[in-house]
Amino acid sequence: MSKPLSLTPRIGLNSVLVDSELGVYTEVGPDNRLENVVLDDYAYTGERCILQNARIGKFANIAAEVRIGPTDHPYTRATLHHFTYRSSLFAMGEDDAAFFADRSKRLAVIKEDTWIGHAAIIMPEVTVGVGAIVGSGSIVTKDVDDYAIVVGNPARVIKYRFEPEIIAALLRIRWWNWSYDQLRERMADFRGDIRHFIAKYDQEYHHGID
Repeated sequence: MSKPLSLTPRIGLNSVLVDSELGVYTEVGPDNRLENVVLDDYAYTGERCILQNARIGKFANIAAEVRIGPTDHPYTRATLHHFTYRSSLFAMGEDDAAFFADRSKRLAVIKEDTWIGHAAIIMPEVTVGVGAIVGSGSIVTKDVDDYAIVVGNPARVIKYRFEPEIIAALLRIRWWNWSYDQLRERMADFRGDIRHFIAKYDQEYHHGID
């Protein structure tokens, strides 16, 4: 059995983090590379992930070999090659700092309680909404709604996890902001029926409860 996670992030073997921040109870899998990434509380990545210029919300579940925020080449220039912006590598002068600064601002945003399936790709400047699921191997090129399930290349919505009133209630409850003690004390509620969960914690929802 694995050692429990803690306030100190767990970083897997051979993983490299550059200009990145990790929250509490987070885990970075082995052979990852994170550049300009915030991985918020309780979020984790599987093996061999590459995350660049991304903001990852609490409780995000990221499977193996996921690519988030893949960087692009300057396709409007005379050449795509990186000698024009990684010039020092070729002893051709200083690197193009403005190019790198602009690229770092094109953030991909993965919101709370999401599930990014194996080998999915999330493009720069795309937002994956709260509670959304991205199917394995999908390529996400546009924003994904809260609690939507998307698959394919390009990814498209195939269904939503819940009816609109349940989604609205969950977004009001915002359980992902609860304290560690609250999460632990309410474990039985998380494991129970979703309608009883939201009826207990959202005063506006009373439909369909005995």
